[in-house]
Amino acid sequence: MVKYFVSEGKGFRTDLDSYMGSRVKARRSFLGMSQEKLGKYLGVTFQQIQKYEKGSNRISASTLYNIARVLAVDISFFVEGYGSNAELRDEVGSDYRSDLVKEKETSELLKSYYRIEMPSLRRKVSELVKTIAVSQKKQNERDVDV
Repeated sequence: MVKYFVSEGKGFRTDLDSYMGSRVKARRSFLGMSQEKLGKYLGVTFQQIQKYEKGSNRISASTLYNIARVLAVDISFFVEGYGSNAELRDEVGSDYRSDLVKEKETSELLKSYYRIEMPSLRRKVSELVKTIAVSQKKQNERDVDV
């Protein structure tokens, strides 16, 4: 169910506004870009970027498009994962945690992964990590069955 909040006569804002703002912040932080720098690219102050990221100000479609261009992602990035994560949980397992992208370790792992310039080597690293995760899950299931 979508929650609506009244914003002092400035209209309505939803939990989607907050979610999109958190995605802007996550991507900006991942790239190591400051709020001030993003604001300069968009022609707004860093305070406005803070308001977008907190969800206290709504992001217009044109601004979201420009943010996507500056942060080098598809515009759909900002709504991916919003709502039900059921399909993702089925794919990666019941221990999926949507807050992992906020953890420093996850960010460092992703940055290191994308520093690998050879696509074939990146795929092998990805396959290795998946193999380890599946192996660990199978071992944990065996331990529970005993």
